[in-house]
Amino acid sequence: MSTLNLTATPAEIGQAADLLRQGQLVAFPTETVYGLGGDATNGAAVAAIYAAKGRPSFNPLIAHVASVEAARRHVRWSDAAETLARAFWPGPLTLVLPLAPDHGIASLVTAGLETLALRVPGHPAAQALLAAVDRPVAAPSANRSGRISPTTADHVRAGLDGRIAAILDDGACPVGLESTIVGLAGAPALLRPGGLDADEIEAALGHPLRQRASTEALSAPGQLQSHYAPSAAVRLNADSPRDGEVLLGFGDMPCTRNLSAQGDLSEAAASLFAALHDLDALGRPIAVAPIPERGLGVAINDRLRRAAAPRDA
Repeated sequence: MSTLNLTATPAEIGQAADLLRQGQLVAFPTETVYGLGGDATNGAAVAAIYAAKGRPSFNPLIAHVASVEAARRHVRWSDAAETLARAFWPGPLTLVLPLAPDHGIASLVTAGLETLALRVPGHPAAQALLAAVDRPVAAPSANRSGRISPTTADHVRAGLDGRIAAILDDGACPVGLESTIVGLAGAPALLRPGGLDADEIEAALGHPLRQRASTEALSAPGQLQSHYAPSAAVRLNADSPRDGEVLLGFGDMPCTRNLSAQGDLSEAAASLFAALHDLDALGRPIAVAPIPERGLGVAINDRLRRAAAPRDA
């Protein structure tokens, strides 16, 4: 398969939408990372996402829609969902809600669960594409499963060229971390930290989020222990590199690549995956400087721990 390179013009967004409606796969930018899109109502298209990524079929996908109104068609809406949607959609927040009886979503999207992860992305190209498709689009990160998430079209091309129909290129993703996921099937729970600070979500709800226990079954994307991984080994909380290592720094320090010389967590989040891609290309083990465990640092450290976790043989 030859992968088309499309740009975010109205004509080429329309071409990407046509491909999606035909059951083809299209990678597209969101404010978080590039997603690998397929028609969420088409089981064959969703199966093709799993095949292109090499993704375990027990790992559910996020369905992207253009509006709150579109989201309500597929799930049992709630007061908490309304509160969070009004506060943070469009944006880097995914809500997991019970499926509606007539949801129309292919079962592979939910990996057999009775809940659906939904997001309304804020990126203009994603908004235009979803409006043109006029149906939910399942879109995990546009990379091979378990590898570093893509924040540019070049990252997508490096992993999926020839495996998908098209890449819609609209530059680098501004947030650079996947969405925060909140489960609303019961008491609101933080299922995955991400590009929206959990403190802001708790402020909107007026109470703390329940924390997911490590022993709980998979209930949302991005919960596998080993994920977002470079080819090279990753060592965390390193003050300096060992022989042969490259150093991913944070703050004012000598290093191979710095997430933010000013110690800015937003800047670090936006550059995390691009930095890992660049260092991985050097073919050497990666040491990572300590990142503060606060604000967006919680999500950054979550991704780094998964990148450093033991991998299946």
